[in-house]
Amino acid sequence: MIDLSLIWILIIGLGVLIYIVLDGFDLGIGILFPFISDRQERDVMMNTVAPVWDGNETWMVLGGAGLFAAFPLVYSTVLSALYIPIILMVIALIFRGVAFEFRFKANKTKHLWDQAFIWGSILTSFLQGVILGAYIQGIETTNGIYTGGGLDWLTPFSLFTGISVVILYATLGCGWLIFKTEKMLQNRMFELMPKLLITLLLIFACVSIYTPLAHHQIAERWFSQPQLFYFSPVPVLVLLFTFLAIKASKQRKEFMPFIYTLALVILAYTGFLISLWPYVIPPSVTIWDAAAPASSQLFALIGALILIPIILIYTGLSYWIFRDKVRVGDEGYH
Repeated sequence: MIDLSLIWILIIGLGVLIYIVLDGFDLGIGILFPFISDRQERDVMMNTVAPVWDGNETWMVLGGAGLFAAFPLVYSTVLSALYIPIILMVIALIFRGVAFEFRFKANKTKHLWDQAFIWGSILTSFLQGVILGAYIQGIETTNGIYTGGGLDWLTPFSLFTGISVVILYATLGCGWLIFKTEKMLQNRMFELMPKLLITLLLIFACVSIYTPLAHHQIAERWFSQPQLFYFSPVPVLVLLFTFLAIKASKQRKEFMPFIYTLALVILAYTGFLISLWPYVIPPSVTIWDAAAPASSQLFALIGALILIPIILIYTGLSYWIFRDKVRVGDEGYH
């Protein structure tokens, strides 16, 4: 018999990973804006993602819709526990999206839209990290109903993961700009990339040490079989890809720093999945406990199997059509 819950968790997991990658470097560009003061170079930074930024967020919608359809218990419980940071994140995304459209049309107020773009990007990234940290540390439930407090998500660990995601997205954005720009702007990104990578490595180390110490359930999963077997190569691979990314940056390779950073993102995401599996509401509710009826999952799956290939095709076409470098003086896409 086909395990529909497993299929759905794979679809949602893949959608979340694609969102982290695509919207990650997109948000990272806004985080890096303060490092660049020249108005024309800021125009270039925005133009590298102007044709695709709103499409990147399709994957966030897919993840939310997938949860609602396949795991309604997760949707209701997680939203109840994390309502405040989720709403704040949506507000930050609104400011950021408006800044995208208005900045290119503004003259005297362009600096204000720059600030909206910067803080919308930083706060969105930070709040996504806070949500991640709160999710990892666990959500208190009784009979499928959230029984925790309104501020249980606000902890030192969740704040640290918030900062971590900001650095991660900035690193992705830096790699993207190395690939998509040239001359002075590209040189600045080449200089910044090793610093971001070293900071990111330190953050990975701190999270890897703190998480099992603070959460014994995760420690048990990390150091028991078969999770230990799957997890043991991850630290070595993180060190390897960090070294390769720094080396590629120093050698002025245009594409490889971004690729190696993507590898680091995938490794971090893999570690996250190994840490929580099979719990979809940590620390006690599994994907099968939270699943919708099989008929509901099957009905939604039929629609997903039609729509997801279409989304993948138009996303791929968008990046292919706008694959060239963006330069100072280009008219852009607005």
